[in-house]
Amino acid sequence: MSQRTSPSTQQPYGMTRVLRVWALPRSTFYAQRTRRAQPATGRRGRTPALDDAALLAEIRTVIAESPFHGEGHRKIWARLRTLKAVRTSMRRVLRVMRGAELLAPARQPAPVVERPHDGTIVTAAPNVMWGTDATAAVTLLEGPATIFAAIDHCTAECVGIHATQHGDRFEALEPVRQGVRDHFGGLAAAAAAGGLAIRHDHGSVYLSADFQAEIRFLGMTSSPAFVRQPEGNGCIERFFRTLKEQLLWVRHFSTVEELRQALLAFKETYNREWLIARLGYRSPAQARQAFSVRPAA
Repeated sequence: MSQRTSPSTQQPYGMTRVLRVWALPRSTFYAQRTRRAQPATGRRGRTPALDDAALLAEIRTVIAESPFHGEGHRKIWARLRTLKAVRTSMRRVLRVMRGAELLAPARQPAPVVERPHDGTIVTAAPNVMWGTDATAAVTLLEGPATIFAAIDHCTAECVGIHATQHGDRFEALEPVRQGVRDHFGGLAAAAAAGGLAIRHDHGSVYLSADFQAEIRFLGMTSSPAFVRQPEGNGCIERFFRTLKEQLLWVRHFSTVEELRQALLAFKETYNREWLIARLGYRSPAQARQAFSVRPAA
């Protein structure tokens, strides 16, 4: 357009006049023209210490050494930093893992709608609220089994886990009792007194007189979730998802006792090594340790 000739003056319009009419800054025009004329320089910025091939090799090593299955790029990035001293961006780890098809399939999240439980169920300190619930499993020789577990809402630590053929109210108390023994020193009256609440759903085992009487004896209070709102008990629900993906769906168990022993072993591995994003990519044990060494106010 700048080289077109004006019919009145018989002179070219010129770039300055054209840009003024179009209300475009000259600096933008010349910068874009210079950028088109220059050859592509590839990746900008500092050259990384590891190229993509070497980074991919480190990622495969971390995946092979991890005791868990299907960890996403965020946890792989965290393990690279803490275990391999490999510092790179999370986006680069995502790009390399996607290119190598190392990402596990993920479900699309459902639309968020307003719920009565809107807010947070995560507590500011350990031993303020424990969540408990049950899930199902199958053994090869003894058939169906019920798994009960309890988890701390602050550190996401599994404080107790149990498997049984008879999922009654007495068996449902076992994970809570394990947690009280480990964190409060015993099962004496009012052993857990001091504000600990037990979050549970409206299942018959949890609303039974025996279950409620036992947690009152131990000094705890009942905190039932909203009816038909499993998000109110979301900490234990999220733990069960991890338990299924990392253990129940990848192994077979012949007896309930074999399942119970595997659950106890998984509890220790999970508490010691499972990384949680909201805890700053620390394990539940590391999070609890941070609270125990925090100086008194």
